[in-house]
Amino acid sequence: MRSRDRNDAHFHLRRRLLLGLAASPLLSALPGRALAQTGAGALAVTDKEVTIGILHSISGTMAMSETGATQGERLAIEQINASGGILGRTVKVIQEDGASDWPTFAEKARKLVVNDHCAAVFGCVTSASRKAVLPVFEQYNGLLYYPTYYEGLEQSKNVIYTGQEATQQTLVALDWVTKEKGAKSFFMVGSDYIWPRTTNKIATKHITNVTKGTIVGEEYFPLGHTQFNSVINKIKLKKPDVIFATVVGGSNVAFYKQLKAAGIDLKKQTLVTVSVTEDDVDGIGGENIADAYSCMKYFQSVKTPANEAFVAAFKKRWGDKTVIGDITQAAYLSPFLWKAAVEKAGSFEVDKVIAVSPGLEIKDAPEGAVKIHENHHLWAKTRVARARPDGQFDVVYESPELIEPNPFPKGYQ
Repeated sequence: MRSRDRNDAHFHLRRRLLLGLAASPLLSALPGRALAQTGAGALAVTDKEVTIGILHSISGTMAMSETGATQGERLAIEQINASGGILGRTVKVIQEDGASDWPTFAEKARKLVVNDHCAAVFGCVTSASRKAVLPVFEQYNGLLYYPTYYEGLEQSKNVIYTGQEATQQTLVALDWVTKEKGAKSFFMVGSDYIWPRTTNKIATKHITNVTKGTIVGEEYFPLGHTQFNSVINKIKLKKPDVIFATVVGGSNVAFYKQLKAAGIDLKKQTLVTVSVTEDDVDGIGGENIADAYSCMKYFQSVKTPANEAFVAAFKKRWGDKTVIGDITQAAYLSPFLWKAAVEKAGSFEVDKVIAVSPGLEIKDAPEGAVKIHENHHLWAKTRVARARPDGQFDVVYESPELIEPNPFPKGYQ
């Protein structure tokens, strides 16, 4: 495993590359006659080109978790263009940096939809950023592809959710750890915003009412927080069967390093996270999170020909040391789902693309088969995996079938 300094250098190189791409003259607004309409006016579609937007944090505390999403979307667009584009048009990108700041996300979303007339936008990771941009997409009839596992309790005509909602991730993780580890007591640690709090509210109801367990502690910390020794002392005092972690972004580096420094051995103390992917481990350091369990729909180590081809292409494009996490793969899927909908509709017009999206299926995605549900979420499998010291994960559980998305589960709202 390379040193933390080398981890930092590699991550910052990735981010500088993406910031450089965002400033490229190639990404300027497109001239020519527009061929479709949204509430914001004519789409940026000409006889030769169609413009889309990418909106993620490539600076600030969330950059560690969102850089990979940007890379996944860019790789997909490059592959689409290499295969002939969409409806005979090359896809052009305007990239904006949300800078880990929710008002900035709203401002940049408005620019992409209203000023740049993007046919679709691929972006956001945190629920706070998604909630900030949602009114823009709904007011101006834009189309957002959101690539992140999240708490659910939302459905919008103007959003395609390519990650997982809570019934596909959180509830699966809790059922697994209860069955496999006999877990009864849980201590929850999360970042302080919409997703962790709502996820833990759903988790608490499931633990209390379904698995008949107990919550022995629940603590939240601001995004970017780096001092976890106080809550770690509480965990050591309470001795829970499971630490259930929803810490996000750069705070994960401090949290897992401080757990290890405090003598908490994850071989003995079960920790389940629904917020750490390989991208995060690249910053945390595999030696600091080894033997923790993560519940996602995708891990880089998934053994399928489609995933092996994806991993090879990703590393060729972004560097051999680059890792691929769940959000990155869901982000990579998004432009292909949009392409399939546009081609089925025979149009870039947002309403027509939305109308034909339910039922669209990709059978050979890196994660396996996925299908868009009428509620705009994806049918998908769920996996639980154990973290290795080298930064990768060993899958220990995979759902036998695709799990139907249910963003409004009865009894959990």
